[in-house]
Amino acid sequence: MATNKKSPAAPTFAKIAENKKAAFDYFFEERYEAGMVLEGWEVKAIREGKVQLTDGYVVIRNGELFIIGCLINPLKTASTHINPEAARTRKLLLNKEEIKRLIGKIEQKGYTLVPINLHWKSGKVKCDIALAKGKAEHDKRNTIKDREGKREVERVMKSRHR
Repeated sequence: MATNKKSPAAPTFAKIAENKKAAFDYFFEERYEAGMVLEGWEVKAIREGKVQLTDGYVVIRNGELFIIGCLINPLKTASTHINPEAARTRKLLLNKEEIKRLIGKIEQKGYTLVPINLHWKSGKVKCDIALAKGKAEHDKRNTIKDREGKREVERVMKSRHR
């Protein structure tokens, strides 16, 4: 007799917003996935794609992580009994051991915490953050040169296939 065993559901990662500017300005050393404390109107606005992450950064206060500068624009149909604030400070959720490790790394010279992207995971909004080191001007030029070179190779390959 055959039994129908369901395989465990694969986690779904639907990207909400991405911080492309961070990859240009920083080298990523380590990545972490943190939960976010959100209000109801924020979740509704995120589902509609009203999120901007480019100017966001992460700070540590009293042993807790907070994301500052992440804009979630309220919907016009948001609740009438609250005053939504687009650029409020939102708390990030990580294990205490991970936070202690990050505090130790941040105190070293040149390291910062940068939000990389927001995505859905099992119906919850998660924020990928990176322990990052700033790029120098010549590193940024090398990034641009590499990007242009890849673009040129793709153009040549595309014209070759026609």
